[in-house]
Amino acid sequence: MEENLTVERTRVPLTKEDFVSDQMVKWCPGCGAHAILSSVANVFPKIGYKKENFMLMSGIGCSSRFPYYVNTYGFHGIHGRANAIATGIKVTNPHLSVWVATGDGDSMAIGGNHFIHIIRRNVDLNIMLFNNQIYGLTKGQYSPTTVMGTITKTSPQGTIEHPFNTGELVLGAQGTFFARVVDTNPKLMTEVMFEAAKHDGTSVVEILENCVIFAEGVHNAITGKDVRDDNQLILKNGEPMIFGKNKDKGIRLKGTRLEVVQIGVNSITEDEILVHDQYDQDPGIHLMLAKMAPPLYPVALGVIRSAMFPTYDDMVEVQIKNAKATSPVKCVDDLINSGDTWEIK
Repeated sequence: MEENLTVERTRVPLTKEDFVSDQMVKWCPGCGAHAILSSVANVFPKIGYKKENFMLMSGIGCSSRFPYYVNTYGFHGIHGRANAIATGIKVTNPHLSVWVATGDGDSMAIGGNHFIHIIRRNVDLNIMLFNNQIYGLTKGQYSPTTVMGTITKTSPQGTIEHPFNTGELVLGAQGTFFARVVDTNPKLMTEVMFEAAKHDGTSVVEILENCVIFAEGVHNAITGKDVRDDNQLILKNGEPMIFGKNKDKGIRLKGTRLEVVQIGVNSITEDEILVHDQYDQDPGIHLMLAKMAPPLYPVALGVIRSAMFPTYDDMVEVQIKNAKATSPVKCVDDLINSGDTWEIK
C-alpha cells in the first residue's frame, strides 16, 4: 500500500476466501506456518489491491511452499535467491505488490548476500522471514539463528557458532523497516503485515515460528503462557513501552543503555518510560530494542522501525525517464544511424 499508489486497487471488495488456494497445505500439523498463511489471507483483502497485482516469491525451505498456498501469482525460486529474483520482479514491474516468503536458513545462510543487499538498496517489497532456528525441510540441521549450544543433526555436541540477531542484521544493512511477531499472536501479525504493506521500501517482518518436529518449543521462553506477559514488549507507536502481567514494568533509557524498571518502585513514574517512535530516522533506539532478549529484557514485538528513505525502484524509474528525455536516440533508426556509420558499395 505504497504512498505513491503505483499498485492498482480493486473496485470489488475482496475477502479472505478470495486468496485461499485450491492446493493441499502440506506443512506439518501444528507448524507455525499455518498461522502465517492465515494472517496473509486476512491482510491481503485489507490492503485493497487487485488480486492479480499481488506477487509471492520464495526460495527453498518449508516457508517456500507459500506461493502454492495463496491464490495469487507466485514464483518458487532456488535456495537463497528469492530476494534477488524479487528485486528483478519489482524493478521491471513496479505496479506489483511483491511479497517474499523465506526462512532463517534461506535468507541468512546461502541467501545472506542477497538479503543484506536488498535491504541496503531499499527495494519496495515485503519480506516475511520465518525464523524457527532450524533447517526443517532438510530434517534438522542448525541454522544461522540457532542458539549456541543447541544439539541438532549437524551439531551433536551443541553448535559453537554465534547466531545472528535478525533485527541487528537488518538495521546493520541500513534497513528502513523491521518488525517482529510470534506465530501465536495472529492478530498482531496481521496488523504488522498491514504496516509493512504501507511502508515505501524494503520491509522485513521476522516471525518467530515453532517447528513441531525439529525445534519444538524453541520460542517457549517468549510464547509460553506463564512467561509471555513478562517476556513480551508489544510496541505501539507514540505509546510508552510498558509490559508485564500487571502492566507495571517499563523500559527507560539510562545513559546509553535501556533499562527495565518497575513503575511505582523507587519513585519511578510512567513519565520516565520511553515512548516508542518507529518513524525516527536515527536507528539507535531501534537497534537496542531489536537486540533485547530474556532473561534481562523482554523481546520487542510489533513494528520496531519504519523510517522513510528513497527507494531503489523509484530512483530507477526516475533515471529511465531522464534517459528517455535527454537521449538523442528515440527509435531504432536513430540507434542504427548514430555514431560512426558508413556505406558499403
